This record gives sequence, C-alpha cells and structure tokens, in this order.
Amino acid sequence: MAGYKETPRQKMIAMMYLVLTALLALNVSREILSAFLVVNESMETTTEQFSLKVDEIFTDFEAQYTINPKKVGKYWEQAQTARSLSDSLVNYIEGLKAKVISLTEGISIEEADTISLYNINKKDNFDRPTNFFIGSDTKKGEATNLLDSITTYKEKMIKLVDEDDRAGFDLGLKTDGDYRNADGKSQPWARHHFYHTILAADLAILNKFIAEIYNAEANVINYLYSSISAEDFKFDEVSAKVIASSNYIFQGDDYRAEIIVAAYDSKQHPDIYVLEGADTLPHGKINLAKKIETDKGKGILILPQSTEGTKKYAGIVQIKNPWGVPTNYHFKSEFIVAKPSATISATKMNVFYRGVDNPVSISASGKADAQIRPDITSGRIVRTDQGWVVRNIPPEAYETTIRIFAEDNGGRKFMGEQLFRVKRLPDPIAKVIGISDGKISTKKMLANPFLLCQLPEGVDFEYDFKVTSFTMFIPQGGGYFSTEKAENQMFSQKMVDQIQNLKKNDVILFQDIKVRGPEGPRKIESINITIN
Repeated sequence: MAGYKETPRQKMIAMMYLVLTALLALNVSREILSAFLVVNESMETTTEQFSLKVDEIFTDFEAQYTINPKKVGKYWEQAQTARSLSDSLVNYIEGLKAKVISLTEGISIEEADTISLYNINKKDNFDRPTNFFIGSDTKKGEATNLLDSITTYKEKMIKLVDEDDRAGFDLGLKTDGDYRNADGKSQPWARHHFYHTILAADLAILNKFIAEIYNAEANVINYLYSSISAEDFKFDEVSAKVIASSNYIFQGDDYRAEIIVAAYDSKQHPDIYVLEGADTLPHGKINLAKKIETDKGKGILILPQSTEGTKKYAGIVQIKNPWGVPTNYHFKSEFIVAKPSATISATKMNVFYRGVDNPVSISASGKADAQIRPDITSGRIVRTDQGWVVRNIPPEAYETTIRIFAEDNGGRKFMGEQLFRVKRLPDPIAKVIGISDGKISTKKMLANPFLLCQLPEGVDFEYDFKVTSFTMFIPQGGGYFSTEKAENQMFSQKMVDQIQNLKKNDVILFQDIKVRGPEGPRKIESINITIN
C-alpha cells in the first residue's frame, strides 16, 4: 500500500504542542497559567473527538465482521489487538496523571482521578512533578517508564501493519527527535518533556500523548479496514447503477453508459438485460430484452440513436450473492437525443468591424465551454478573459464565417456555422464639450479648448479615435473668416485669442477634421458651433 503522509489530526496535535512549548519558555505568570489551562482543555477535547472517531471506525469494522466473519476475521482480530494495546497505554498514562496530581496537591489517588485542572491549587508547582517524572540519584523517574511503554506500544502496533508497508507508515508518538534545551544543548526525551515543568504543563503533555495514541489507533484500524480485499468484502447494501457518458446526445450519435452493481466485484460476470422504451423490466419479459456485454463486472451499454426526443430504458442485473444464489437488481434511466446545434452571435452588433476586437458569444447545446473549438474563414478568433473575440480581419474581407466544432470522445464534431458581414468602423462625430451642432458659451469653450470624437448613436461599440488635425474658420465681421489650422486635437493659441473676441451668435466652423482610426487616418464630417 502507499506510504502515509502526516494526517490532519497529527498536524493539529503538533500545532497544539508548539503552543505548549512556547508557553513553557515563558515565566509562569497568572496569564500564562491560564493559557496552560486553555491548551490542556483543547487537548482533552481533541482526545474525546479522536476517541469517538475510533469508536465509529471500530463499529463499522465489527459490522463487516458480522456479515462475513470467515473473511474478515483475521483483520478483526488485529483491530481488537490494536484497541487493547491503545487502551492499556491510555490507562497507564491516566494513572500517571492521577499519581502526579496526588503527589503535588497532597490528595488521594481517588480524588486526584476526578479533579479538574481548574480546581488544583498547586498547578504551578514544578518541584514535585519534576521529582516524580525525572527522579533522583537514588530513584528512577516515571518519565523513563513512560518512554519504555510508548516504545513498546509502537513496536507492537507496527507489527499489525504488513512488512512491506511499515517503512511509510507513520504512527506518530515521536520519541527519537533532536531535543535541545534553551541553550541549544542536546537533552534526552524525558528531560525535554518533564524537567522543571509545572504540573499544568505536565498534564497537557500527557493529554497530548493520549491524543496521539488514539490517532495511531485510528490509523492502524483504518489500514486494517482497507486491507480487506474487494473480492472478499461483502456490503450490506447493494444497488444497480447506470453511469452514462452524457444524458444529452445528438442525432446520429450513440448513447453510451456503464451499468454496475455498487459496490461491484471485478471478479464477477453479471448478466445484464436492457429493454428500450420501458420503465421497468419484469422477469417475465426478459426474453424481449437485449443482453449486453460485460467487462470486469461492468456492463457496457451502447444504444444507436437516429431520431430526436426523450428516450428511456429499463433492465435487470443478475449477480450471484456470496452463497452462489443469483440475485436480481433492477434499474432504469432516460436520456435526450437532439440535433447538433450551435449559437453564435456578435456581442455588440450583427456585424464585425475591421481593425478592432469584436466580442462574440458562442455556445453549443449539450457541450461545455471547454469543449468548444471555433474557427473563422477570415481573421482570427481567440478566447480572452472576457470571452471570445474576432480580430485581425483583412481589409479586403466583406464577410466571414464562424464554424463551431466540439471535442467529443477524442474527436471533433461539427456543431454549426454563422455568416457575418464585415464593415469599416463608422466615422466618428467631432464634438466640443459633447456638442457637434449647437450653442456654447465662450467661457465653456475656452475651458475645454479641444476637439473630441465619438461613434454615432446606435453603434454599440467603443473605439477611441484620435483627432490628428483640423481647420477652424473664425468670423471676423462683415462676412469674413480667418483660418487657423491645428496639428492635433487642441486649439492653438491664435484660435484661443480670436475666440475671446467673438460675440453672441457668431458661428465657428470646424472643417477638414482628420482622425486616426483602427485602419489608419480618415477625414470626417465638419461641425458648426454657435457662440451663446
């Protein structure tokens, strides 16, 4: 089996231990002591959750053993061994907790076994816990015995895992780390965890070990549960399933589906019968049905379709139960047959314009966007973050056709096409302060001394034409005009000086207006502005 990575449960335990280690590095103030209580409570909650999770797995395991004790028995016995080893070590650690509380607090073992950490008065004491776990010159501490017990537990638990899988199997409960003190000097496991630590911290550490034990038990039992081979494992609920490639197909295509019994057995060879146009297949009409081919426990259903509409079928899967008795499982399904079709429309208008990006909407019935593959006779069609666009249409093109193909089962299927007209982008209209024919005050005109241009109304498109030059005819009285030429969109200083002297109802003529568009320079219509 594959190697085991660190599970989310292990990551959560490690994170809590990091918090605990950080707290141990701080002086024991009232706030730090309260933090130990919170960490310990979190450890106890985590332990309860792990215990419940293991119980759930164990219950499922026992149910499968009840169904088929002969086949599941070996793994069930190993799972019981894993539980017994875990319970024994957890009980031992719970006993250590009661003993160290009794010694530190000066109460009986029975009282220590039930007291909450919140109610312990000497939770910040470290002399007695250190002596209990580390020992003295004449007495070995309990931390050494605890290390031996954890090591023995891991050795016995890993033997429940197949030898080929042991190298990649992680039980947690690390005891061989590179442990160092605050000065960076190496220290043994026992001193690293229990030397000069307060009672509250010791209890949190012990609860962390209990959580890791339940996690190790869950990993081993899960492993044993998954080791039961598919051919030997019998489910208590079995149902027939139809797995279709698609329930929406096109006229001329084949309807394809797999029919299985979940969970199916690849060693079995079921008999599968299908009757088209039916909602059910009674056993008495099985002679009217079509028997389909099977491969490794699966039936491969192929129904050629030449007409449109909703199609339905029903059938029976006959499979032998563990005692060799044939059992029938009924199924039914339906699907839709439609003609191939595609929808193609220009997002902005019903034409494409040369020299700009033309947004286009493309869809194909029954096909995902990722399956659509369009092409175009003139220009290029590309997918952008905003959707499909048509661009680079050559100057000589006056029409172009988009054809839609869809990738399907490794091939390409033609879905439809659409012809579009191709035009030059319409001439823009020159404007002064948004006006192309009307009245403007001298003050407003001089506050905005430039020409802009916009596409005509009704052209649902955006393109920023640039004014490159224009000629301004400015009235001088007596029907005479002075002529000034600008080489960009801005009014020249001479134009500004003369506009300042204009009177109400004088008319300024803007002629020979040249702009640069997507296909190069062009000349646009003149405009007249009356001074208000």
